[in-house]
Amino acid sequence: MTDSEFMNQAEILLKAVEASCDRINDENLADIDNQRTGGMVTLVFSNHSQIVINLQKPLHEIWLAARSGGYHFKFDSAKWMDTKGQGEFFASLSRYASEQAGCPLLFAV
Repeated sequence: MTDSEFMNQAEILLKAVEASCDRINDENLADIDNQRTGGMVTLVFSNHSQIVINLQKPLHEIWLAARSGGYHFKFDSAKWMDTKGQGEFFASLSRYASEQAGCPLLFAV
């Protein structure tokens, strides 16, 4: 994967996270404040817990930090997969966000 391909795929992911937050807030499923600064998106939940998603450009990875731990994802030409075999990015984000928000939430492309 070239740097340009990584940035294109990473931008699609970050925009999808932001769009999912907007949809979740519009549907009153949870109150998530999402803030983007460059290649980093911070999700802040009503209980003040956070999930941070950021780009690791030199490694061509997306890192996700949640209460449950830190996770690394690489693009496999179709989707972002955990580097330790723990699953796909959006399924993982949905699980961690649901745990922190205290209600079921769905993040997707």
